[in-house]
Amino acid sequence: MGKISMDLDAAMRNDPAARSKWEVFWTYGGFKALYRHRFAHWFYTHGCKGLAQLISAGTRRKTGVDIHPAADIAGGVFIDHGVGVVIGETTKVGTNVVIYQGVTLGGTGKQTGKRHPTIEDNVMISSGAKVLGAITIGHDSKIGAGSVVLKDVPPHSTVVGVPGRVVRLQGEKVEDLDQQRLPDPVRDEIDKLRARIEQLEKSLGKGGGEDAE
Repeated sequence: MGKISMDLDAAMRNDPAARSKWEVFWTYGGFKALYRHRFAHWFYTHGCKGLAQLISAGTRRKTGVDIHPAADIAGGVFIDHGVGVVIGETTKVGTNVVIYQGVTLGGTGKQTGKRHPTIEDNVMISSGAKVLGAITIGHDSKIGAGSVVLKDVPPHSTVVGVPGRVVRLQGEKVEDLDQQRLPDPVRDEIDKLRARIEQLEKSLGKGGGEDAE
């Protein structure tokens, strides 16, 4: 079965709103981005890199999905509501991977060689997640919405947070997940400012009392 046919099957399997392959083929931006990437990748690997880049640029304008033509994407991938998805040059994506809007599979600097993630089979990457660097996301794993993943993830894991951490492994809870304790730099700064203001108010209060005497 060709990769494009596998992509159609993946869309039908993963999107309950998909009514027919015909509808997916003509109206789904994520499918269109993958469809065009298949051609861009073929040209890129056969020495026509300029043409491949032109196809990729056109795809970005039409769909909002930015896939480097060198990225190696297996068949049976589904990009759902793909606007804002970015997939870097040395990324490798396995079969039956689901990618939601705003996901970045990117690098962490100006390294050469393999510098983007490897996503193994049966992985789900939720909206807004950032998977960065030459790391591997193990098969049958889930990356939570908004997570920033910078380290390898073992198979059968669930990852959440910034930075991303494994909270379930092989179906078992790894640590208690308290949403109130997830890293929040803005909240931390506000708490520091609040504590400082309280300290200043106490100091001013003591000073005012001494002047009044």
